[in-house]
Amino acid sequence: MLEKINELKSAIESLSAKSKDEVEALRIKYLSKKGEVSALFNDFRNVPNEQKREIGQKLNELKNLATEKINSLREAVESGDSDETAIDLSRTASPIELGTRHPISLIRNEIISIFSRLGFSIAEGPEIEDDWHVFSALNFAADHPARDMQDTFFIQRSPDVLLRTHTSSVQSRVMTTTEPPIRIICPGRVYRNEAISARAHCFFHQIEALYIDKNVSFADLKQTLLYFAREMFGADTQIRLRPSYFPFTEPSAEMDISCHLCGGKGCGFCKHTGWVEILGCGMVDPNVLEACGIDSKVYSGFALGMGVERITNLKYRVKDLRMFSENDVRFLDEFTSAH
Repeated sequence: MLEKINELKSAIESLSAKSKDEVEALRIKYLSKKGEVSALFNDFRNVPNEQKREIGQKLNELKNLATEKINSLREAVESGDSDETAIDLSRTASPIELGTRHPISLIRNEIISIFSRLGFSIAEGPEIEDDWHVFSALNFAADHPARDMQDTFFIQRSPDVLLRTHTSSVQSRVMTTTEPPIRIICPGRVYRNEAISARAHCFFHQIEALYIDKNVSFADLKQTLLYFAREMFGADTQIRLRPSYFPFTEPSAEMDISCHLCGGKGCGFCKHTGWVEILGCGMVDPNVLEACGIDSKVYSGFALGMGVERITNLKYRVKDLRMFSENDVRFLDEFTSAH
């Protein structure tokens, strides 16, 4: 039996393979249940007792040698160290086309670029948040409708753990950990418990901006908004601010831009008003500053927020929000030239 072991050892040491199939064939030949090494183990019961210790040791060494040799061959083939030319014969003869960025990513990057030119830096936070950062720190009353299960996804059967409904939670995190001046934009995905349709989805993307410093005024906010609108939609774009209400800003406003399709004359896209709403904004409520540890008598600030899908619709006139998340290649191919 020692002679058989030595012969098999010499054969294993000289093994070579050029493909995964060849490696697998060698494994089956030597290490499978019916392989040559296993056959020697089956014959071990016929070895005289006085030779069992020596033969058993040799068999174990042989098995370890075969295992290591085949593993090394497999690694060499997978890493391309073998002599085989790496040609996939099943690959299509047609050239592989380059992909394109998603329209949401295109608009997100453009918005970030505009605000970065104003000195804003990116801040990010977790999508799974707690009640304090999403609501309480932002001056939401305990009975505010946004806390209701109809609007918010709560998790872990706890009213304190939820999927963020807006990226304002990033603002509250930054305000509690950073000394003013603060000048940030907060891009990210948010979640709301809404029925999915052409006009709404249970998840979407927002970008919010926050600026806190001494003597920040509403005039600073208006100038920032005008700069953004003209950089995004064209130099002739006009804006208007309408009074509104948000728990975390006072005063608050909705911002409209002049319809860039009809030039403000009125069309079906702007519902014949000449104006299209794009975002909400306002001066940071002093209660929010105080809740986050910032002295509202020394500092003031403004905040604004917009839906990325909303801006994307205005730029590319996508009528169905569901198309953004269905990953239809035909739809995505339409944005190849938008890079």
